[in-house]
Amino acid sequence: MQFFSSDGVRIAYIDVAPTGPDLGEPILLIHGFASNHAVNWVNTLWVKTLTHAGRRVIAFDNRGHGQSQAVYEPEEFHTQHMAEDARRLLDHLGLGRVDVMGYSMGARITSYLALSHPERVRSAILGGLGHHLVMGVGLPTGIADAMEVASLDQLTDPMQRMFRAFAETTKSDLRSLAACIRGSRQTLAEADIARIAMPVLVAVGTKDAVAGDAHKLAALFPNGRALDIPDRDHNLAVGDKVYKAGVLAFLEERA
Repeated sequence: MQFFSSDGVRIAYIDVAPTGPDLGEPILLIHGFASNHAVNWVNTLWVKTLTHAGRRVIAFDNRGHGQSQAVYEPEEFHTQHMAEDARRLLDHLGLGRVDVMGYSMGARITSYLALSHPERVRSAILGGLGHHLVMGVGLPTGIADAMEVASLDQLTDPMQRMFRAFAETTKSDLRSLAACIRGSRQTLAEADIARIAMPVLVAVGTKDAVAGDAHKLAALFPNGRALDIPDRDHNLAVGDKVYKAGVLAFLEERA
């Protein structure tokens, strides 16, 4: 792991070179809520897939996640703040324009980065997030409450139990995650999405009950397309082979 300071917040990241000829087209990966770069991108073989395809891969732990610094005030998790962490990492590495792929909360961060710094984003891949980028904010606030109970045994709601168990598996700072849920609940207006002009791929599992409709969101982008990940829910879609193949094809075809 390597580390840098993003306006005073210590951010952990990896920077992996291609295993073969370098295409000269780096990609930045942004993970989802309660996850980290390893769980979202390394363990699912995304880093291996992309580096074998000739791409330099940069992936980081969002603030309050993984080995990055924990923060505890909800306002510190505003999606724009997390997008600026991504932008500052590109600055730190001396990278100008990159492809960016985010999953779930990471896709929301990617959209904010693409809107506020379009000159830095060659293309955007939004995994695990569909029309809830516009209408609704994905995970319910009850997930924050689930992070604050004394133990998993006190929870009966299936989604609360799933995310609390996942957070314990990733050894996350539960108080920081509660603040994250409460502070990162921003949406984008359709007018803002219409300003995101670079190629965009929206990839969502057909059994995903969290993301919202991929096709409805993709249609709002000037240069958007949707990818259905068959028979996968929000969690299982992440490492799916259809998702990987679709992303590789998109990266080869996009302008």
